[in-house]
Amino acid sequence: MQDERVDVIVVGAGPAGAAAALELARAGLEVVVIERGAYPGSKNVMGGIIYRQPTEQLIPEFWNEAPLERAMIEQRFMMLTETDSIGGVFRTEQFAQEPHNAYTVMRGDWDQWFAGKAEEEGAFVIPQMVVGDLIWRDGRIDGVNTGGDEGDLHADVVVIADGANSLLAQKAGLHDGWSPKDQALISKELIRLSREQINERFNVRDGVGVAMEIFGQSTAGLLGYGFIYTNDETISIGTGAMLQDLIDSGLNTNDILNDFKAHPSIAPLIEGGETIEYTAHLIPEGGWKTLPTLYADGALLVGDAAGLVNPLNREGSNFAMISGKLAAQTIIEAKEAGDFSAAQLSRYRELLSDSFVLKDLHKIRNLTDFAHQRPHLFNEVPELLTNVAREYLTVDSVPKKDKQKKMMNMILSQMPPRRALDDAINGLRAFFG
Repeated sequence: MQDERVDVIVVGAGPAGAAAALELARAGLEVVVIERGAYPGSKNVMGGIIYRQPTEQLIPEFWNEAPLERAMIEQRFMMLTETDSIGGVFRTEQFAQEPHNAYTVMRGDWDQWFAGKAEEEGAFVIPQMVVGDLIWRDGRIDGVNTGGDEGDLHADVVVIADGANSLLAQKAGLHDGWSPKDQALISKELIRLSREQINERFNVRDGVGVAMEIFGQSTAGLLGYGFIYTNDETISIGTGAMLQDLIDSGLNTNDILNDFKAHPSIAPLIEGGETIEYTAHLIPEGGWKTLPTLYADGALLVGDAAGLVNPLNREGSNFAMISGKLAAQTIIEAKEAGDFSAAQLSRYRELLSDSFVLKDLHKIRNLTDFAHQRPHLFNEVPELLTNVAREYLTVDSVPKKDKQKKMMNMILSQMPPRRALDDAINGLRAFFG
């Protein structure tokens, strides 16, 4: 590959990069995807949920051929104290019917399949190649340098899709890197269990599964949450907290994950399982308030590299794929206009603003600050709720009127009315934008 030129270079073959390559190749543009891993997905980490509707915008009825694990029919929310748990469940058989709402996937399998769809349309995917730098010509980005004997590769546009720690975004002058207070560090294990064990422990049948989000002691009381997702014959289990909080507390996610796995409410779900994979990953969670510039002369920023993550709804991969699709639409329009300037490529920001991606990020822009300013939500509140529930459910010949009085005193002493009102008002404001 000696000083060649193509229409578009995509750096990174994750969901954002593959989506961009797929759409561009379909439109007849010459696209090269450069992936540093041995294959697409080999370097990528996520909890494991793919939503059907956004994905179907790229590949209609993908569920008939994609490597999917289970369709999610149940969502559980839990809060943990040191020994107890309390929570709620939503389950619907509607999600068990095609078209399903969401699936668990394995990134190694999913990303290879997804990038393969781009290759079927004509994109050229090159694995095990590292982009060392951007090439500039006349003040604009004109390609990438891969180092070694491969030489330079030139293009009208470079799509930067190299993930959360995007050095190319910084080299392009689009942002200065994420602050620790705007990143979460996730630790995850893949635990092998039989299909029958998973079905019995999570009360499901073959092909359908459960997603769990767990707060409180799942992250040692830090802002963040633990998760469990059922795959076909494995369990994805992990915890994540804000990087700055981990630094300040001196805790590490590996220890937090081990404590989470040992909790009395969690351990029975994974008992006897074999850990077959451990991964850790940084996720940009600054959201709306830390959005970088998304375009430059000759370049666009997509997916995690652009900080397009909605931690509230596990929508990193969805946002990534849609951002890749909209970046491709922008480039197709730029190709027709023969103009790859920042002014022309700013159309990408307009398309994102019109989509659910930036609308959702704007809506939850204050939620992280709200939660971070109220650590009692992850410590005192779970303790209070479990104490009240224990008191109510304990049968000890105490009249219910006396129990109710005791429970009310517990609530008022541990949750002062003024603070509770402040939490309620500001929580509604943060959640509803």
